[in-house]
Amino acid sequence: MATIKSLNKWANAHTYYLIDLLRVALGIFLFVKGVNFMSNLQEMMEVAKPFENIPGGMGILHYVAPAHFVGGFLIVIGLLTRWAVLAQLPILIGAVLVNFLGEMNTTNLVLAFVALLVCIFFLFYGSGKHSTDYYLKMQK
Repeated sequence: MATIKSLNKWANAHTYYLIDLLRVALGIFLFVKGVNFMSNLQEMMEVAKPFENIPGGMGILHYVAPAHFVGGFLIVIGLLTRWAVLAQLPILIGAVLVNFLGEMNTTNLVLAFVALLVCIFFLFYGSGKHSTDYYLKMQK
């Protein structure tokens, strides 16, 4: 708990609109990916093809789209950002691995790797000063 408080104090002291814009862009990207996966099941099945022989492989399909959809929205508004990012990490690690286990697509690899790096940053940074978390904390 003390670690999270110290991270929040540091993040609130070093908050910039560019970082908030990056958080919102990440959230929008994940939200759009979630909507895209929900609306295009065939593409989702193609992406998950390398994991179809793994036990529980179909569970991946049922986890990815809602996690991107809900997590992206929470990241955009800055509510429970660390938890939302934590839910994205297995998906993004899997997205990077799909490129090595399946057919290599450099565009998808770069997008997944950049999203993974930004998520790791926000796992430590948090939602920042311009967020719903900060607003709710100040209302106490």
